[in-house]
Amino acid sequence: MFKREIFLVVAVICSLIVLSGTCFAMRLLSQEEALKKVFGPDVQIVTENKELTEPALSKAKERLDGNLVFYQKGSKSKEVEAKTNFDFYFALKDGKKTGVAIIDDEPGKWGPVEFIVALDLQGAVTKVEVISYEEKRGQPIARHSFMGQFQGKTSKSPLKLYKDINGVSGATISSNCAIFAVKKAIILYETLYLNE
Repeated sequence: MFKREIFLVVAVICSLIVLSGTCFAMRLLSQEEALKKVFGPDVQIVTENKELTEPALSKAKERLDGNLVFYQKGSKSKEVEAKTNFDFYFALKDGKKTGVAIIDDEPGKWGPVEFIVALDLQGAVTKVEVISYEEKRGQPIARHSFMGQFQGKTSKSPLKLYKDINGVSGATISSNCAIFAVKKAIILYETLYLNE
């Protein structure tokens, strides 16, 4: 009997050690839920697909420090495709556009993090949500206390960790991942819609 109890205790401890190093994939919202969360339930959504081509591609990359995807030193994330084709989701109320959102993946510490960034029609952030992630310690970036900091940010905002955005303790890569996703959404919208 004593051996069995020791075996169970050892098995539980081993399981906890294994789980503490495991990266969990978590889907927080479906695409439909994410769009409702950022725009509200009573709007019609229309999707417009835009291709980022030259010279706009070079200008956008320049504003994003040379890349459309932000890989950070220390990240163990699998590759995230640097795409040039983007879906813009517009909210319509009474037939008029009231806002726009972009859904995009960025590499976090342990895996891709999928964000939805909603903007007003002038390019200011109205809401940011995490749709899914593969993280060990970066989960707090999905909290409103972190994501709420982006509200009202524009391309004129610094969008820098510890300058105008407070990071999540122990999740620097995840925090920077979110900052880049927001900055990228603003720049893509400005480049493809406001600067036409």
